[in-house]
Amino acid sequence: MSATLELAKKLIAQASVTPEDGDCQTIISKHLEASGFHAEPMPFGEVKNLWLRRGTQAPLLVFAGHTDVVPTGPEEQWHSPPFEPTLRDNKLYGRGAADMKSSIAAMTIACENFIRTHPQHKGSVALLLTSDEEGPAINGTKKVIEQLQARDDCIDWCIVGEPTSSSSVGDTLKIGRRGSLSATLKIHGLQGHVAYPQQAKNPIHEFAPALVELTDLGWDTGNEHFPATTFQISNFNAGTGASNIIPGILSVEFNLRFSNEITAEDIKSKIEQLLQKHQLDYAIDWHLSGDPFYCKPEELVRACEQAIHETLNIKPELSTTGGTSDGRFIAPTGAQVVELGPVNESIHKIDEHIEVAALDQLTTVYENILKKLLT
Repeated sequence: MSATLELAKKLIAQASVTPEDGDCQTIISKHLEASGFHAEPMPFGEVKNLWLRRGTQAPLLVFAGHTDVVPTGPEEQWHSPPFEPTLRDNKLYGRGAADMKSSIAAMTIACENFIRTHPQHKGSVALLLTSDEEGPAINGTKKVIEQLQARDDCIDWCIVGEPTSSSSVGDTLKIGRRGSLSATLKIHGLQGHVAYPQQAKNPIHEFAPALVELTDLGWDTGNEHFPATTFQISNFNAGTGASNIIPGILSVEFNLRFSNEITAEDIKSKIEQLLQKHQLDYAIDWHLSGDPFYCKPEELVRACEQAIHETLNIKPELSTTGGTSDGRFIAPTGAQVVELGPVNESIHKIDEHIEVAALDQLTTVYENILKKLLT
């Protein structure tokens, strides 16, 4: 059993559904303290965070990840218990196998291997771990970054171990992410009997023309790095359940994944102007999960591309697609941020898994990136 596989199994065995960590961060601390890392727990509320650093000089290369996982879903539908790491058909099964305990194991072993062969490496290397990525993401990486900035700990390069690959490890390198803006919109009408519509005001009917216009709006066309901004309704609720009552209020939840061709404030303004144009009686509550970020193909991206090619003999696709990640909290500091991890096909699913061979492949890629940037 490889060191990465052994460590990944230990981490998967920890039932760490957000915001729980189990003993994951303690396990990683024990590994890396033996290699000269200083472990600094940074708890905020019920969330456990860990900052592990070796060295005090710049440049600083950080591996970032999360020890929390999403709920398992119906455990009886799993072919093996979700928190009992199981090897089957050359795959490692368990909740967090792909998202993202295997990445954390690979980061840890890569650091150990690198330091063993390069004890006098230049600069510093660190790990930033949180148990609040799959949840609200309020007391996790965001708070740690705020604390690091307050004491002038400057990150030069950051590799987030999210499962970014499509078909095989390293085939996709995320060099940015779209922004994510959500809203809960309430359209107020007047409840009444369906037989007397003149005495009521149906909020669904009132909103319908605006909805058509919203879905037809062109936000932008994207650019060479980002796809065009998209608008999607995720929930649409009204009524009491009775067929003879006109509802008094409509609740609509929607989300926009937006490129760097438009700002969150531009989007808000555009939508509110449209609602006002249709003379709707509305209230709207906005939630910005994160702005878009983009990492230019400079030192970090080049080092990742070279390490992937030398290790796996493939050239990664540079992409900004997908959901949000904790990279959105790190990029605004000025750090170069990329995301590189295992195949994402099984994440959040029943029988989540990773190819066993991918564990050592990812470890070698991470170790080679360290060599290119810190030697």
